Amino acid sequence: MKPRHKRFVFIAVALAGVGLAVGLVLYALRGNVNLYFTPTQVFDNKVPKDRSFRIGGLVKDGSVKREGDGLTTNFVITDMYKEIPVVYKGILPDLFQEGKGVVAEGKMGTGGVMVAQEVLAKHDENYMPPEAADALKKAKAMEAADALTKAGAVNAAEKVAMPTNTPVPVAK
Repeated sequence: MKPRHKRFVFIAVALAGVGLAVGLVLYALRGNVNLYFTPTQVFDNKVPKDRSFRIGGLVKDGSVKREGDGLTTNFVITDMYKEIPVVYKGILPDLFQEGKGVVAEGKMGTGGVMVAQEVLAKHDENYMPPEAADALKKAKAMEAADALTKAGAVNAAEKVAMPTNTPVPVAK
């Protein structure tokens, strides 16, 4: 075999080995990947069934309710478009508060309520994960589009329902 052919075989075997190693790493990680979803994605059933996942957004103002046992807390996570109720039993982080960013990890329970095993509060008020910032921008854009659509329908209905005060030309 010529040196040129030996080099080609060595490169082919090395590429196959690297591909195999990458494939094995990805296979091993597939069960441990914990994805981040927005409330809109959860509402649209784009989350894994019977598997733990993370949901992130803002804690809705006025939604935090603590039960008598002192550990169980109910609150709502929103992306300013859709809302998902969350139940958490445990001690909440010190930075957890209404109107601030939060990430809850858990599974969907009955009735569309997420049962969280862990709640994380963001530590810097200026930082927001790019996925969360994009989701909030999209939600605001969708909300604005819905408002424009509703306003357009209302304006059209008003034009039809309200008589105009324009003079009608009369033929002479």
